[in-house]
Amino acid sequence: MRFTRIAAVATAAVAASALTAAPASAHTKTLKTRSLAAVLTADKSGFDRNGYDYDILTAAVQAVLKAKPASKVAVLADGKVALTAFLPNDLAFRRLVADIQHTKRLPGEKAAFTAVAGLGINTVESVLLYHVVPGATITRKAALKSDNAKLTTAAGSKIKVDVYGRWHKRVALIDADRSDRNPHVIRFDINKGNKQIAHGIDRVLRPIDLP
Repeated sequence: MRFTRIAAVATAAVAASALTAAPASAHTKTLKTRSLAAVLTADKSGFDRNGYDYDILTAAVQAVLKAKPASKVAVLADGKVALTAFLPNDLAFRRLVADIQHTKRLPGEKAAFTAVAGLGINTVESVLLYHVVPGATITRKAALKSDNAKLTTAAGSKIKVDVYGRWHKRVALIDADRSDRNPHVIRFDINKGNKQIAHGIDRVLRPIDLP
């Protein structure tokens, strides 16, 4: 099953990964130190019907840190460390679960989180780290000038930036899955002005090529 394959490959990825830093922004020293964890946990709504916030992602981060306090995911709570994260919204996780379960019906947020958690804590950790680019504060302006750039993630593997559109530039991210639609950035510069910045995406980045 897909769940089993993801778990096996992602667990191996965690064991082999290193927090490989990308070149730091030249202006990092002038930026503030509010962490992305502080941004995520500021929303107290919990699982709801808003597919465009980050309830499932927040719960996943908290689950990993509860089980593994020394996880590299903890970097999201250290605002002194520069990084860029790509944040899948709740709808993105619901789409992932529906795809893995081979159904067109999207699960609710709580059910989607339960399915994601069922992959195992090491797998969830690996997937989260695949969304983090340590050492670099990449703003929207910089991202739009980064077509074809390969970003080294905290999982040790890379994602590629695809800037497209003739008149209105947009950004997609090319992950390891070659058979599924690539995530697109739909919200830029979350936590702008801080060393840790994020961009919202509409799909979960996949660290392996699913059949």
